[in-house]
Amino acid sequence: MKLIADSGSTKTHWCLITRSGQVEEFVTDGINPFQQSSDGIKNSISNQLLPLMAHAMWVGPVEEIYFYGAGCTPEKSPLVKQALQACFKKATLIEVYSDMVGAARALLGDKPGVACILGTGSNSCQYDGEKFVKNVPALGFILGDEGSGAVLGKRLVADLLKNQMGEELKQKFLAQYNTSQAEIIENVYRKPFPNRYLAQFSKFCSENIDNPLIYNLVYDHFTQFVVRNLKQYPKELPVGFVGSVAYYYQDILKKVLKDNGLSLAQIIQDPIEGLKAYHQQEA
Repeated sequence: MKLIADSGSTKTHWCLITRSGQVEEFVTDGINPFQQSSDGIKNSISNQLLPLMAHAMWVGPVEEIYFYGAGCTPEKSPLVKQALQACFKKATLIEVYSDMVGAARALLGDKPGVACILGTGSNSCQYDGEKFVKNVPALGFILGDEGSGAVLGKRLVADLLKNQMGEELKQKFLAQYNTSQAEIIENVYRKPFPNRYLAQFSKFCSENIDNPLIYNLVYDHFTQFVVRNLKQYPKELPVGFVGSVAYYYQDILKKVLKDNGLSLAQIIQDPIEGLKAYHQQEA
């Protein structure tokens, strides 16, 4: 059997494909080797994925694994591979790629273009149909990740707490999430995965997008993604997006692209369908 994974910082989408083409899918917490050790990844797989697979209809030995993940740089990928090897001892082929490779294969297949991720984090690359040609570094939600859920959430919270969006919207936010300034500070500066914590608040932007201040916040951060990333690639290439932020804010994203003279390939919420088709075709 073949196991394909697409992992962001918030969730991992797994797709199990049997030799006869039957498919079983699972969702677990996100895996990121920049934030977890190999043992931590192993425990996550053992405690979440393996019990789900044990109840699957067509479970047998996993022979091939293709893992696409956030943080899977050449330096960090061995941590993920080591954890997968420990959990799937009968696998004869384990390949670990960055989430950008997964996005490019899901969005563009074997065609050239620019592939982008707008989810909890953000990233982009120029793809020639087989491999990367160029990548502007993402740099994470503190130094980069423009347009991502984490950065939208970070900016939203900062503006609300610094009284930049009015008292009514501020109190609505604090009441909706049953939180306080002290609790927000605790989660951002003292607890693990602050990017996941902040990204959850991007939903508040979606729910209040009719507010001009919220709309402008989202528009401005998508524009920053274009200016600081996409304008470094050839302008004539089509641009595709994967990720929940791109999908749910696609009307604003399309306007930003149009305003900057860029052509859109497609926007998809989850790359797993494209990756499933890619590997089935490859087989």
